[in-house]
Amino acid sequence: MLSGRWKIPIYRFLYKNLTPVRYSELLRHLPSISKKILTEQLRELERDGIIDRKSYPEPRPRVEYTLTPKGRTMIEFLDSMSEWGKKHILSECEIPAPN
Repeated sequence: MLSGRWKIPIYRFLYKNLTPVRYSELLRHLPSISKKILTEQLRELERDGIIDRKSYPEPRPRVEYTLTPKGRTMIEFLDSMSEWGKKHILSECEIPAPN
């Protein structure tokens, strides 16, 4: 569900925003992502039930994304993984003091 370089940054941005996020906001927040990849990642997250997509049929079509209730529950898992990484990976990078 979270494979790929961009899903976690997309997820975290949506998690921090309690209001719906437009496609253009995501593009601005992730400046090095291509439109094609962003669209693919959003479709996969939607397919997996992590985000909701709402389209508004207006003269200039508008699309907004929010996390689903299922998606909101993933934050604990991601935070735990992050803490584990900080604890274990960063400690391995430290150079031991000479004896």
